[in-house]
Amino acid sequence: MTAVLSPGPRFVASDGAALNVVSSGPADSAITLVLVHGWTQDHRTWDFVLPHLDPGVRVLRYDLRGHGGSAPARAGGATIARLADDLAELIADRVPDGPLVLAGHSMGGMTLMVLAERHPELVAGRLAGAAFVATSSGDMDKLTLGFPGLVGRSVTRFEPRVAKLLAGLRSDTLRLRPGMVRSGARRLVFGARPGREQVDSVVEQLLCAHPASAGMFLDAIAAHRGVGGLGALCDVPSVVLAGEKDRLCPLPHAKVIADELPHAEFVRFPGAGHMLPQERPYEVARRISALVRAAAR
Repeated sequence: MTAVLSPGPRFVASDGAALNVVSSGPADSAITLVLVHGWTQDHRTWDFVLPHLDPGVRVLRYDLRGHGGSAPARAGGATIARLADDLAELIADRVPDGPLVLAGHSMGGMTLMVLAERHPELVAGRLAGAAFVATSSGDMDKLTLGFPGLVGRSVTRFEPRVAKLLAGLRSDTLRLRPGMVRSGARRLVFGARPGREQVDSVVEQLLCAHPASAGMFLDAIAAHRGVGGLGALCDVPSVVLAGEKDRLCPLPHAKVIADELPHAEFVRFPGAGHMLPQERPYEVARRISALVRAAAR
């Protein structure tokens, strides 16, 4: 059964899109941590991470447009640049002052890169830490899902067709059998021996995503080039987290990010796949918390 999201306090972006926002922790916290989820997921991506974070830190989570309880992406609005502007506007509205630590998973990490490129004043003035979790700075249009040779090349050619198919759907949710989605998710986005609860969480979120938005964002991910934004983050304390069995944002993609951020900590997780917030929640929380503690000092 698809989970029904309870509506949180809404934030309306400058183009009129309403975003679902969830806040926890004390409002007067010295540091605010903003967690940004990935493609076809929502703020619940961080559910397994949240209990391991310092309860004294304010945490802001939200659903990207076209995901979870937020409004669908409008025509022309399903871009990483628009997501970066949404994040900048949300920060200006909900966290108008004080230091920030940002953490992004997958497309969320791409959003952080483009935020740095489009809003350098925010980075220079307020960003005290950044975590890139199972993400990529580019070449996603060459994705093979780890398959070699002809099969891998077929995946690369097939992905734009999937994006076009999804973008043409007019339903509000993906009408797929949860059992089929669960089996595919277990094989594609997880590493070795994922827990049933973790897999179910990913499936429930995917089935809440807006299909046409997901298709348009798949094209945006393929076109993503985030190296320019990484250049603006060179002096920001950062961590790059990567699963060694990640098929969606493979280990070499994480290595590119780490190389562009010479002072970043690069952490590899043997046996883990793409869904690090579910597969390694304690370790992800520990690395993010280290950034928060450093910012507080």
